[in-house]
Amino acid sequence: MRIIFITILGFVVCWLTNSLQAQNVLISDSLGTAEPSINFDPSKPNIIVAGSNTASQYYSHDYGKTWQRQTLISPYGVWGDPVIELDNKGHFYFFHLSNPPQGNWIDRIVCQKSMDGGKTWTEGTYTGLNGTKAQDKHWSCFDKKNKIMYLTWTQFDKYGSVQLTDKSNILFSKSTDFGETWSKAKRINRVSGGCIDDDNTTEGAVPAVGPKGQVYVAWAGPNGLTFNKSEDQGESWLNEETFIDSMPGGWDLDVPGIYRANGLPITKCDLSTAQTNGTIYVNWTDQRNGLDDTDVWLAKSTDEGETWSKPIRVNDDLPGKHQFFTWMDIDQTNGYLYFVFYDRRNYTDNMTDVYLAISKDGGKTFENKKISDSPFEPSATVFFGDYTNIRAHNGMVRPIWTRADGRFLSLWTDVSLNARVTTEANQKENSIDLRATQYPNPSKDVTHFSYKLRESDFVSLRLFDFHGRLIYTVIDFKKTSAGKYVESISKSELGLSDGIYHAVLTVGEKEKTFKMVFE
Repeated sequence: MRIIFITILGFVVCWLTNSLQAQNVLISDSLGTAEPSINFDPSKPNIIVAGSNTASQYYSHDYGKTWQRQTLISPYGVWGDPVIELDNKGHFYFFHLSNPPQGNWIDRIVCQKSMDGGKTWTEGTYTGLNGTKAQDKHWSCFDKKNKIMYLTWTQFDKYGSVQLTDKSNILFSKSTDFGETWSKAKRINRVSGGCIDDDNTTEGAVPAVGPKGQVYVAWAGPNGLTFNKSEDQGESWLNEETFIDSMPGGWDLDVPGIYRANGLPITKCDLSTAQTNGTIYVNWTDQRNGLDDTDVWLAKSTDEGETWSKPIRVNDDLPGKHQFFTWMDIDQTNGYLYFVFYDRRNYTDNMTDVYLAISKDGGKTFENKKISDSPFEPSATVFFGDYTNIRAHNGMVRPIWTRADGRFLSLWTDVSLNARVTTEANQKENSIDLRATQYPNPSKDVTHFSYKLRESDFVSLRLFDFHGRLIYTVIDFKKTSAGKYVESISKSELGLSDGIYHAVLTVGEKEKTFKMVFE
């Protein structure tokens, strides 16, 4: 009996230790986990919303530790390419392609809105409807100062057409009323592309807002990487695109074991108070160093897009390996750059890791580190998606990626990236343990949790079974005023059996775990 007890106790200690140092978190292993997008509310960072193909929507109200999944529905249809955006009111937006019962497949870009942290969504509005033309691969950004939502995407005259008369172009639309209505879509590129969805297609338009309200966007196409901008909230644009890089080999890549791959660009602008304020960054991948060597690149402009740096290599491994499907974000509290991408530097076959790269000096140097708990090997016969995603703010970083174990896909994030940049006073405050007690323990029935808040904060109290499964939520990240509190859990009321449980009390980003025994 003593050996059994020690074994069980050791398992619990090990499990609790791992839970306090949580790394990878499974968001979903249901159908539809490719092409993920993620965002969180900087004012309430416990609230995170994500999406994946073709209509999967997820939300977490505990910093990404546990997730709820639901299927998004709209009268215009939901057909993938999810993009999660956030406004200055804490409302989330889910942009996606359409598949209406009356109309044409992907004939518009649909915008659905949630005002309760991803739990419920409006039926949606749309932009870009233009006869039978296909509207594809959109991205968005929100101008917090001017309260304007911007959207850019690719329009195909006829998707997949080999006719030279059929073109692809970059379109732009905006909403000044929080997604209720949209401006008429306008073309912002001078050089059109083809419609085959390859190197010659104009694609990868990701908008970004500048410090003065400028709208910046770059894309890939027949002229490589090009850039355009508007200084009047999208009313007018440069008559001619600015050249960034030739993107040797094009954006349509061949990566072994991947159904299809691209190196399409991501555009971001530094709005922080750091010395890098106003710097525009464009991140992409290409195979300029050989078909067996896909690399992650960064170019930057410090003069509002007039001139651009030479490409800077982000991955720091030796040549000859594949790094692909990059995404980038900027922590706007300090100007740090964060990149997430798939990486094969550690293998000679198609085994794949997920890496995070960080630059704290405006793209001069990079730190690379593996964030996936274990490698995986995708199958070229299974669609793996076209991108990853990442969100960073005030030291909290939430990447999101698809894992492909052969034909089995799953969706993941990492919740260990919380190294906040704080003042010395805040560092001292954060070093103080969460003051909370539990009594009695062991308990015949009711056990109590007592804690004190020095100031208003978000509080949660959750109960887990011996195997770490969430079985009851006492408090669901509720904004709580300063004061003393006592919460109780009753074995009889919850219908629990005797045994070992644990409760997790979270206040802000402080967390304390209590081992509990009901007997």
